[in-house]
Amino acid sequence: MFKHILLPVDGSEYTLRAVDTGIALAARLDAKVFGFHVLPPLSTVSFMSELLQHRGCYSEAAKERAQEYLAEVTRRAGAANVPCETEFVFDLRPYVAIVAAAAKHHCDLIVMGSRGFGGLERVLLGSVTHKVMISCDTSVMVCH
Repeated sequence: MFKHILLPVDGSEYTLRAVDTGIALAARLDAKVFGFHVLPPLSTVSFMSELLQHRGCYSEAAKERAQEYLAEVTRRAGAANVPCETEFVFDLRPYVAIVAAAAKHHCDLIVMGSRGFGGLERVLLGSVTHKVMISCDTSVMVCH
């Protein structure tokens, strides 16, 4: 059935519950998982300011957070003896990056939380999960 499950994670409780569900499913199906995190890129002004100040404030902190989130996915998958790879990317539109990652890594299922850290954008534009569901051909399992 499903052999490669994409697990988008933003560090929220909802996405970690979806990670657990995806890993449990992968363990039952003898599948592997792919942890994925999307970072919003810095605006050009912020990037130039950061570059001129020789500080990696946002970029380094964001990368460290992404690595922590993905390390947690790897830890949970390891505890269940499920093969796991991870990746993070920079993209302004998380749903586009998630759909692209599913295609790039030949995932046949995406397991996502029903909500995460979306803030005002989620209220105004709709959830990332909803956008993924209507934007890709890959099956999506939504966990609450």
